[in-house]
Amino acid sequence: MPIRPIRPQITFLNQTGPVEEYGRAMYAVARSIIRAMLDALSTQDLEDINTPIGEVTPRQLSKLARLDRDKGMRGDGFEWAVHEAPLGKEPRVLNPVAEALFRCSQYNKRDVEPSSLLFGQERSSYLGFLDAVMETAGQDAVLIPGERGRPFVFGPSVSTAALGAAAEPYLPARVKKIWKTDLFINGVGTNRHFATTVKSNVDHLEGGAGLRLAIVPENADRSPAGVRWDSNKRLWIVSLADPDGFMGLFNDTYRAIGRAVCTLGRHDKPAYYTIPSAKVVKLQEQLEKYGSVKVLEVEAALNDAAQQNLITAQERLLGVNPPDWPHMKQLAPKLIAPKPSFVKLD
Repeated sequence: MPIRPIRPQITFLNQTGPVEEYGRAMYAVARSIIRAMLDALSTQDLEDINTPIGEVTPRQLSKLARLDRDKGMRGDGFEWAVHEAPLGKEPRVLNPVAEALFRCSQYNKRDVEPSSLLFGQERSSYLGFLDAVMETAGQDAVLIPGERGRPFVFGPSVSTAALGAAAEPYLPARVKKIWKTDLFINGVGTNRHFATTVKSNVDHLEGGAGLRLAIVPENADRSPAGVRWDSNKRLWIVSLADPDGFMGLFNDTYRAIGRAVCTLGRHDKPAYYTIPSAKVVKLQEQLEKYGSVKVLEVEAALNDAAQQNLITAQERLLGVNPPDWPHMKQLAPKLIAPKPSFVKLD
């Protein structure tokens, strides 16, 4: 009896929704903000609630949240959202940052695809953080400062910068301020990294030797949307559009999470002028349902919701998850809670 040849099985993936779909993008930004809130917890915070970081719930997180507009939850959330937007191919951030990379260096093509490496000097005390940064950057990675001259080897520069302000005496003059870096941004497939500062308020923006890029929200008076060179701060500045671009999306999502935090953490309600859109209310109500669920499970559900209906096969797009080091602070207990799931916002 002849043996039939084994035919390979092929799965065809058909995209069923636009990548920039607003509701899915809101879920992706919500995941970034919640991840930033968890990342901001100190060892003392975890001791106060007697819970390991992997077991923290949104209700516990809400009671510890800082709600001041331009610091704490907003600033940290903005940093994480900007970091994860290029990784998730979010065009509202990807396109202007690509333009800034092109203007930064003659070695970058105009259509370069940006990638982001999270830094933030205060994270350097996390176990394995610097190792993860070096491994992700690669052995041949270099740091490009603003002034002319040879690039710096990435690893030694970043390791020294991890000391914070105390690193300045040990850093060359051209990179004295790279300890202020929030993100290292490079083009995909290139080894040239640019130290980037991220501020949720343009008034707080500072330059410094070694810093090359800045990412801020649009400000009608001081920082119009787009890419520009600031000769005083010696920075290429990317101003993310508001309300039609990324800042409209971020602000909507931030309002939803802020209102949910007020409910779960029993904070004072937002001022009357923060009237939410229908999508904001829908996201807020869903977040409030999962106060007793682990934050990591809410993160995973939001990541899943950000991919929903994108392809019609069982496979899903990969999440934009960082290495495990942001969740490495430890402790113990267990809770039983419903599994979170988010409905489509559009």
